Amino acid sequence: MIQVAKSILLVVSALFPIVDPIGGSPVFLLLTRDYAAETRRALARRIAVDSFILLVASFILGAHVLSFFGISLPVVQVGGGLIVISTGWAMLNQKDGNDRPAGRTVTCADALSQAFYPLTLPLTVGPGSISVAITLGANAPQRLGANLLVILAAAIGSAFVAVTIYLCYGYADRLASKMGPTGTNVILKLSAFLLVCIGVQILWNGASKLLSSLPQFAGVVALPR
Repeated sequence: MIQVAKSILLVVSALFPIVDPIGGSPVFLLLTRDYAAETRRALARRIAVDSFILLVASFILGAHVLSFFGISLPVVQVGGGLIVISTGWAMLNQKDGNDRPAGRTVTCADALSQAFYPLTLPLTVGPGSISVAITLGANAPQRLGANLLVILAAAIGSAFVAVTIYLCYGYADRLASKMGPTGTNVILKLSAFLLVCIGVQILWNGASKLLSSLPQFAGVVALPR
């Protein structure tokens, strides 16, 4: 049991700072500010469940899936970074709440249709989280008994992260109501800008690894001025 507890702590400490549901709640609120509170909480619940499934699947099957399709982690980071940049840029260019037309209604079914993409992948569980989950799974013991314990620990740790996602996303509107419209708009625009920066960083992490594998690129960099 001590080994399982250590594994759970490892999974949570590795995934929670990258998933960062606290920092992601303003982004979620910006994308769902036209939704009713009940719809927003139903959507947060679906995102939490999808995030749990995606994290556990990445831990167990991620390395095998990438190997089957011949895809490397840097390529996943480049593709995911581009999507995150695109989403953040679109959020930056969204109109403020006072400038948008009123009376727009969104049904719960319409909201849930975008639960997986883009709200779960890549905005909540992005390339960084998937990369960490795949790395943890690849380094897990291959013995049957030990591997089952590690998978159990990964599931419990991912469930803890999923619960925090639901709490932070489902009740993000309460924090916004205390900050007021102006404070909320400032936080949302700042979060959108940070999302663009995160996307650039993810893109660069993958691109730098791909470029470093090219001897031609290394030779160009090494040329004297």
